[in-house]
Amino acid sequence: MSLELKSVSKSFGDRNILMDFSLAIDPGSVTCLFGPSGCGKTTLLNIMGGILKPDSGTLSGFQEEQKSYIFQETRILPWKTVLGNVLFPLKDKMPKHEALDHARKFTRMVGLDQEENLYPCQLSGGMRQRVSIARAFAYPGSLILMDEAFQNLDNTLKYNILNAFLEIWKADGRTVVFVTHDIEEAIFLGQQIILLGENPLKILRTINACGHSRESLITQIRNP
Repeated sequence: MSLELKSVSKSFGDRNILMDFSLAIDPGSVTCLFGPSGCGKTTLLNIMGGILKPDSGTLSGFQEEQKSYIFQETRILPWKTVLGNVLFPLKDKMPKHEALDHARKFTRMVGLDQEENLYPCQLSGGMRQRVSIARAFAYPGSLILMDEAFQNLDNTLKYNILNAFLEIWKADGRTVVFVTHDIEEAIFLGQQIILLGENPLKILRTINACGHSRESLITQIRNP
């Protein structure tokens, strides 16, 4: 099913964030929304996720999709273990024994199978973010939305987690839309990179990242 925004507008007071904004997302792809802080990327993502309603315009496909989120803050439950957090969104989605096997599959895929009985206070920041990734993929949805999900991590840890994310995605093939203002993240994850400008939010350029070198992509991103 195609995912589209058509002529979407959104304002907060006298500030126009989106004006007649249109965008199509390829199903099964990883799409990066790249732009400066404060340009409206998160507002756009929240409209896709149904957290915000547009003032005008239409969305096609997004309403029908079951969605998972990965935020900059991990938002995992402090009173539940690693396994308990991954199991939490599976309640009423599948039989208990099936949910347990399913959750353990994803804790294993992010390398936390040995820590499944630990609580968030016993985990490093990177481990907590891996719990968020496992939980998002474990939920039986078809769309994952990520908002600056890797910003608080040092580079070594960030790329370990990015690699884990890609490995799961390759085995899963879900549609992913992620927000970042980090060029390296955009290049590493994005198959389609949407370069965004502001006042109001607009598409400067759409880059199909497949087949381009890192240097070529950096040049295209820096010179839209």
